[in-house]
Amino acid sequence: MKTPMRHGVAVLLVLLLCASLFLVYNGSFNGASRDANDTHTRQHEQLRRPTEASVRVAKPHPPVLQGYSGIIDHKPLRMHCQTCALVTSSGHLIGGGRGEEIDRAECIIRMNDAPTARGYARDVGRRTSLRVIAHSSMQRVLRSRHELLNASQDTVFIFWGPSSYMRRDGKGLVYNNLRLMNQVLPKLKVYIISWQKMLQFDELFKKETGKDRRISNSWLSTGWFTMTIALELCDRINVYGMVAPDFCREPQHQSVPYHYYEPRGPDECAMYISHERGRRGSHHRFITEKRVFANWARTFDIHFYQPDWSPPPLPANQTLEGVVTVAPLVPQNT
Repeated sequence: MKTPMRHGVAVLLVLLLCASLFLVYNGSFNGASRDANDTHTRQHEQLRRPTEASVRVAKPHPPVLQGYSGIIDHKPLRMHCQTCALVTSSGHLIGGGRGEEIDRAECIIRMNDAPTARGYARDVGRRTSLRVIAHSSMQRVLRSRHELLNASQDTVFIFWGPSSYMRRDGKGLVYNNLRLMNQVLPKLKVYIISWQKMLQFDELFKKETGKDRRISNSWLSTGWFTMTIALELCDRINVYGMVAPDFCREPQHQSVPYHYYEPRGPDECAMYISHERGRRGSHHRFITEKRVFANWARTFDIHFYQPDWSPPPLPANQTLEGVVTVAPLVPQNT
């Protein structure tokens, strides 16, 4: 009687052992299968999902701005900014403490040899994305090369000047100096404005003011070139240090130096008025240009700070016919 009972227990133990082995094996197989499926799914998703590198590759290049060519390779300028801080050289910037605000813009535009070091950064900011320089300021820029050139590897420099100074046949004095400078400092991004583009700037001034700048013995200012370039380059322009067109007519207007970095230099309004009234020799029509900028601010996304002002609305019977249309500012083949 005991023998059959032991035999039955033994059979039961064998069956339990087999069942356990079956469960372990089945679980391992299913787990491996799930892992394989999960791995396959992840790989499939990774193939479908664009990688960060592919997104960077797919990002479009900045648009070409025709009329600005590299001094060495003659390639056109490619640049675009959503927000720009256009920083003038006016004494109105001193004491404003706008430096951090200026540096928050995507691109910061400056003119000629206006410095950011020597304690000025609190009021004018530290960064520079684009510097527009007149031919007459080139020597001053070279004298400050350690500050303006050596420390500005990421800055784009655009030089403007008369076509006789910019010719490429070996007789263009400014062009030759710029090529030499760029050969000594090959990382600099140096561009010049073509003579065809210079004619467009002249025509734009005539269209906006009704004045031929050559007949009136005047030169367009670096501010004119800078503001017009900014309209091609930027979606929004925040201008720092530019006064309203009638500011100097106000009897109690603030007296500030023409350049913030020349505290003992000429008074800004005295400089504006003398140039505006000048008939002999070459002059800038600073106040006339500011009237054009005020008109443009009624159409384009332009804002003025330090001092803060906005152009007054036009009278009901006056239209914006005098305001530049978008077409002349669209880069054209030159």
